[in-house]
Amino acid sequence: MLFHSGFKNTKIYAIWNKIPSTLTKNYYLYPMSQKQVLQQQLKQTLSPQQLLVIGLLECPLLELEDRIKHELEDNPALEEGVTEWESSDDAIQAESFDETDKNDASSADEDLSQLAEYLSEDELADSGYEPMSGASVATDFMFTNFSEEADFTSNLLEQIRMLDLSEARLQMGEYIIGNLDTKGYLDREVSLLTIDYNLQYNQQATETDMFEALTDVQSLDPAGVGARSLDECLLLQLERKPFTPSVDNAMRILEECYDLFTQRHYDKAQAQLQLTDDEMRDAIQEITRLNPHPSNGFSETGYEKNNVVIPDFIYDSETGVLQLNNQSIPSLKVGESYVQLFQDFSGNAANRTPDRRAVVQFAKQKLDRAKSFIDAIKQRETTLLSIVNAIIVYQKDFFVQGGETLLKPMTMKDIANLSHYEISTVSRAVGNKYIQTNFGIFPLKYFFSEGMVTDSGEEVSTREIKALLKEMIDSEDKKHPLPDEKLCELLQQKGYPIARRTVAKYREQLGLPVARLRKSF
Repeated sequence: MLFHSGFKNTKIYAIWNKIPSTLTKNYYLYPMSQKQVLQQQLKQTLSPQQLLVIGLLECPLLELEDRIKHELEDNPALEEGVTEWESSDDAIQAESFDETDKNDASSADEDLSQLAEYLSEDELADSGYEPMSGASVATDFMFTNFSEEADFTSNLLEQIRMLDLSEARLQMGEYIIGNLDTKGYLDREVSLLTIDYNLQYNQQATETDMFEALTDVQSLDPAGVGARSLDECLLLQLERKPFTPSVDNAMRILEECYDLFTQRHYDKAQAQLQLTDDEMRDAIQEITRLNPHPSNGFSETGYEKNNVVIPDFIYDSETGVLQLNNQSIPSLKVGESYVQLFQDFSGNAANRTPDRRAVVQFAKQKLDRAKSFIDAIKQRETTLLSIVNAIIVYQKDFFVQGGETLLKPMTMKDIANLSHYEISTVSRAVGNKYIQTNFGIFPLKYFFSEGMVTDSGEEVSTREIKALLKEMIDSEDKKHPLPDEKLCELLQQKGYPIARRTVAKYREQLGLPVARLRKSF
């Protein structure tokens, strides 16, 4: 039996000697040691060009416009316009340095000596980008003039400056207006607002002063602006209405039974306030006519107010033509001045100085970036058209006839197999993008849905089930709305084997509340 010398004076050595030799025969005790192990590992990394293509593929039309704009500003080698390269005697010729230059050149010079291949005439002619021409479609909304769009904050500031207020009171009112959210609410505590105001303007205003300024703001139009909660917003609007019994009862509901009202427990609120059926009905109608968002009708931009959606694709089912909506995308080309640097450097030995060499190396980096960006834009177009064309082929019945019930069950994997792209590429391509058809504008993800087999063995899209579910809820008796269990039974009677929890999931996806909240008085 062998022992390492390092164990002779340890307890392990003593215990080991007490074990019978028959049990320790052919066993060896060695201290543990660290070992260096060489392993082979497969690792996949994306090149900068692949990352650029992925980034551009995810961009919808408006983001792509901004991306191109920033790239034109950041890279002087990228210019707007059509590439027009003409063959001439001054074109870059394939030539190399003489023997003396080769002996003295550095590794950087050897790379630059291949500029003739790097900027060949054919490559330059193909280095530009010309957007695919868009179809003649109804896109006049893209050129709508929003110069007269009323700004919500500016409108309030104009109103409060017309009031007869002291300078300090006006300043506090303007400060409150600047702290309103996009809906016209004040979502900050008045105490904190007072502290911030005093610190910013070096004042000593009290909470009472700030409350008085808030009263000034709440007196402005539209009614309800400056409210700190929904019930306060509705009460501010009711206070401006002429007094009637229904208005008075509506204010009582908001002040005394607000929680019961929001939870649609109308019968409990009616019993607490001791109102008749007609009085309760009239009061509820007064409340439902109010505007919960005071800023409606105003927006920071015209696009917010008009909810404009600019489609990324245009498909005409009559002609069967699919096109990218590239009307606002500029043509791109490589900067001619940067190309001239290469021509001067490679064609004239006198220009091959160290300073000029550094300039040319810098120009090469910018030109590489410009060419990569143009190639990525081209690849984006090819990928998007292939994927969207696969969607149109798969959902041919819908694009030809229209109608949600004609949509077939379709997943990302189906389109990936049809277009020969990865599922991740398909997901990036359809995200946040829209297509204009003869039946309206739809997001690309609208066409994706899971499938379900009916009792008759027919495969239907879950979108068809959702449409049927919405139709049932829209046509139900609002005094006695259908609970999820009843909706499940009705769907099963129509041949759709669906569970109650699935009905609840589809109802939530449709943005429809539970039966209790759908109940009307």
